[in-house]
Amino acid sequence: MSVRAKKELGQHFLVDENILGVIGRLAGLDDDDVVLEVGPGLGVLTTYLADRVGQVYAIEVDTSLGPHLADRLAGRPNVVLRFGDALRLDLATVAPGATKLVANLPYNIATPLVVESLDGLPELELWCVMVQREVADRFFAEPSTKAYGAVSVLVQLVTERVGFHPVSRTVFRPRPNVESAIVAFRRTASPADFRRIKRVVEAAFSHRRKQLANSVELAGLTDRARAEAALATLGRAPTSRAEELAPDEFRRLTEALA
Repeated sequence: MSVRAKKELGQHFLVDENILGVIGRLAGLDDDDVVLEVGPGLGVLTTYLADRVGQVYAIEVDTSLGPHLADRLAGRPNVVLRFGDALRLDLATVAPGATKLVANLPYNIATPLVVESLDGLPELELWCVMVQREVADRFFAEPSTKAYGAVSVLVQLVTERVGFHPVSRTVFRPRPNVESAIVAFRRTASPADFRRIKRVVEAAFSHRRKQLANSVELAGLTDRARAEAALATLGRAPTSRAEELAPDEFRRLTEALA
């Protein structure tokens, strides 16, 4: 059955099964795992997961892949396939009890999906995702570096990296024009005020070249004077920029602003 990748959906199908062992190792798959997979594509990873874990919930936006996936997944009753946009679905309802997110994530949704899952799927214990190398590096970038941004702060507030593996372009069809990597990270915290922290972080980075106090004021979160006072409680200058603050400082900043 011939299937053509759709560029507008950011599709690069995983076709080389040799990489599956790396994913399995980094994901620490176990027969009682409940796994969420977003973007199963041709079902190569889906079948690998189904043969090793208790339950797989797979979400695919491209309904034209239905016949191919039906053939590929036949005889695997522990796979539930749902068609829809993962960014619009209630993932906690679609994948009840999911403990791991293991996926070759479509390039155009990788970052927002991971950020949303940090608190949208509170039972997730581990993420093992194949993404653009640039995105993988951004997740765990250090403060005051070019790659450091809002997603770096949010991911690092909730998780720690436990695995990383560069991926050759040859494992995909069609071959992407960018480098890829598998990155695995494990939950270390579940902040009760994550949504509030997220608003502050996104506001702080919304105008990267501006001072943090100006950025949060422009976002309508608070006035500049109050933002500067909150920065002072961290021992930070009023002229500080978002990229200078470590993840935990954003948590403390949110508390100070409250």
